[in-house]
Amino acid sequence: MPSHRVKQMSVLTLNTLAFTACFAIWVMFSVIGIPIKTGLQLSDTQFGLLAATPILTGSLLRLPLGMLTDKYGGRMVFAILMVAVIPPLFLISMATAYWQFLVLGLFVGAAGASFSVGIAYTARWFSKSRQGLAMGIFGAGNAGAAVTKFVAPSIVVAWGWQMVPVVYAIALSVVVILFLLFTHTEKAHHVHTSVTIWDQIKSLRDPTVWKYCQYYSLVFGGYVALSLWMTKYYMGVYGHGIQEAALLAAIFVLPSGVIRALGGWLSDKFGAHRVTWWVMWASLACLFFMSYPQTDLQIHRVDGSTFAMHLGVNQYVFTALLFVVGICWGFGKASVFKYLSDEYPHNIGVMSGIVGLVGGLGGFVLPIMFGALLDLTGVYTTAFMLLFGVTLVSLMWMQYSGEREKDRTRRKQFYPIDTTS
Repeated sequence: MPSHRVKQMSVLTLNTLAFTACFAIWVMFSVIGIPIKTGLQLSDTQFGLLAATPILTGSLLRLPLGMLTDKYGGRMVFAILMVAVIPPLFLISMATAYWQFLVLGLFVGAAGASFSVGIAYTARWFSKSRQGLAMGIFGAGNAGAAVTKFVAPSIVVAWGWQMVPVVYAIALSVVVILFLLFTHTEKAHHVHTSVTIWDQIKSLRDPTVWKYCQYYSLVFGGYVALSLWMTKYYMGVYGHGIQEAALLAAIFVLPSGVIRALGGWLSDKFGAHRVTWWVMWASLACLFFMSYPQTDLQIHRVDGSTFAMHLGVNQYVFTALLFVVGICWGFGKASVFKYLSDEYPHNIGVMSGIVGLVGGLGGFVLPIMFGALLDLTGVYTTAFMLLFGVTLVSLMWMQYSGEREKDRTRRKQFYPIDTTS
């Protein structure tokens, strides 16, 4: 019989692996959607909808699957979810019409709901003082988006986009087998059977949770949206091919996923509010410069002569700013869930489902809005203008919500040394 420590590490490792695979599948259309867009002659809005369709179901299912995880345990729910995704994933390789991609995308999108299952399953195995780090390590499975950026373009170039869902279906089948072999369950981690789904839904009455939803709609929803959008952005703005564009996009995607574990540790040590506060300010500063479109100005002098001036960030400065935003949002994804583990320790499954649902919906709505704004204005940087506005709203809400004092109280409770200086 393995020790509790071994079970903890085994569950955390396989949970993270499974979530990485599911996340790679969830954002698959960010790469294969580009040749599909060309073949079907889709508009930018239609491309945005195609890339975002899986995000919709993955988001909507997070709340009910979070509830089921609280009630029946993460091992069973996670395994069933992965098995259910495999058939529609394979069928995508045979689709030919736009509506077929949308319908199959809805089914495959269920993979995104794995987050609310895995985060609750992981949190139950660790003490409160270590939950931030454990959930951060699990959340590093967001780097599955980087897996897609690295792997999918090479498959597209070598064998065509149709091979990508086939390879992913085979890989997910292997992950399911490993997950069932090396994970464990504890009945004590389940919510008592007298707690009904209606009791859990009542959590929606808490206004505080909607504030955390707003934060997560930016740090996670924005992350998903840019994961779907940046390959196309680099191709359209800077003229790169699909492989180069995907690799450049991975400079944002990969660190933002991996760094989440460090964000969890920082949230444990310094508190969720302090980490989230700096995340929002740093994001706001970067998005301000990224929002400025490439502009050519002609300046008229008093003597009647003119000279031209170009304003805008080049691809190197832009990529550096994008990298910083990715790091910030990686910290923010962890700090938001530290808020939840602090305030809702007994029903973290349903709370993570609620927050994950709204954050995921941000990842669904934002790419569609990116495409619509691009079709409407013809200006690529309108995507970052929109994100700048969302960040500003989050900062204002945070400033006037009284979070600082609550967070200071929590840190004094769990850490004898005052870290507020």
